[in-house]
Amino acid sequence: MTFARLALTVIGVLMVAIGLIWIGQGSGAFPYPASSFMINQTPWIVRGAGVAIVGIAVIWGARRFLR
Repeated sequence: MTFARLALTVIGVLMVAIGLIWIGQGSGAFPYPASSFMINQTPWIVRGAGVAIVGIAVIWGARRFLR
């Protein structure tokens, strides 16, 4: 169970990081790379928030149910 908990926690953290990057690019706060199709595109803010929320849920589930 320890490996599963660690793996799910890492996956959750990566999902939160990716979601925050998508939010930053969608809002224009993180315009890298400059030629990205995601910059200043509102749908990527919503998608990033969704991915970040799912990542938080994965972290919570791993810590709560895999003891």
